[in-house]
Amino acid sequence: MATQRQIFFSHQAQTTDFPLAIEMRSALGNYIEDINGKRYLDLISGISVSNIGHRHPHVVDAIKRQVDTHMHLLVYGEFIQAPQTRLAEKLISLVPPSLSSVYFVNSGSEALEGAVKLAKRATGRPDIIHFDKSYHGSSQGALSLIGDEHFSERYRPLVPGVKKLTYNSIPDLHQIDHRTAAVVIEPVQGEAGYVPATREFLEAVRKRCDQTGALLIFDEIQTGIGRTGKFLALEHYGVVPDILLLAKGLGGGMPIGAFLASKELMDNFKENPLLGHITTFGGHPVSAAAALATLEVLENEDLLSSVQMKEALFHERLLHEEIHKIRGKGLMLSVQMKSFEFLKKVIDRCLEKGLITDWFLFNDSSMRIAPPLTITIDEIHHACDVILSSIEEVHLSE
Repeated sequence: MATQRQIFFSHQAQTTDFPLAIEMRSALGNYIEDINGKRYLDLISGISVSNIGHRHPHVVDAIKRQVDTHMHLLVYGEFIQAPQTRLAEKLISLVPPSLSSVYFVNSGSEALEGAVKLAKRATGRPDIIHFDKSYHGSSQGALSLIGDEHFSERYRPLVPGVKKLTYNSIPDLHQIDHRTAAVVIEPVQGEAGYVPATREFLEAVRKRCDQTGALLIFDEIQTGIGRTGKFLALEHYGVVPDILLLAKGLGGGMPIGAFLASKELMDNFKENPLLGHITTFGGHPVSAAAALATLEVLENEDLLSSVQMKEALFHERLLHEEIHKIRGKGLMLSVQMKSFEFLKKVIDRCLEKGLITDWFLFNDSSMRIAPPLTITIDEIHHACDVILSSIEEVHLSE
């Protein structure tokens, strides 16, 4: 009989020639355990997904209760289903009042696709603005808005009418004009290596959209659900978009995404044509129940109040001559080193010592730090000890 490893390499589609290929058995809290019983502290939360840790008991209980009631019934938007309506009500209570309607989908890419469709339908305009080093997903539409040509050039032709501007460059914003349906932006760029927007820049983007009638779309797929120390990163800036994208951490480990807008804006999907956006599994009852439980955990356990202090501890501890800079906001931090080659050796040493870290698509010389918000002070000290010892060992070996 074939082993799981053999099946993984023989029959499961691969994304690189060098996957980590560690066979995992279980996960709980801030740790993942492999089949040999080795425990790994998860310092990246499955790429900003497990914001409240793995298999939080409140989320697991909500999933089990929902499975005992019903799962998929009909395509999204036809039946009234309590998991969806309760989640919608809770989510709307946590976002700016103008974002009064939510459309549930399965992922961040789907949220982006739906939002761009909505912008084009509402404005009747053809063009979409995005920014260099941006990342909004891997579907064909999202790929058209990717900020690094290396990842899209082999998949052309892409969606037309796309313009790329420079992030944090106010002079570039004159290119937003009366042909622009929407401007899509991350308040903190994810795959660029956790690069925050400046307040002045986001305010200028909002002002230019208002001047031209373009819609502003905030991609908070990575930054949302408490990752930056506030429920939404936009709260740091006081800038409200016309459309908001959420996913990743929303489901507490289950797949779900959402885009939010005003009811007036969202009603464009109801006619000309009707069923203007359709999803079979969007807002799946089990995922919706898990998402509501996740929001309840964030609130009941007051997880956001300690994020700033934990961020400061990482800054305080991670001091080494090979660390050039630490960027980010809240518990989404990037640790800049001199090269990918150096960083990769450090990441491999960390993995050997039971610490899961990563790099970024568009910044492969920076280490990703995005642990569950539930990470403890002792675990932060341990993680920093492992990172620093790994850096020192690689440094001395060169």
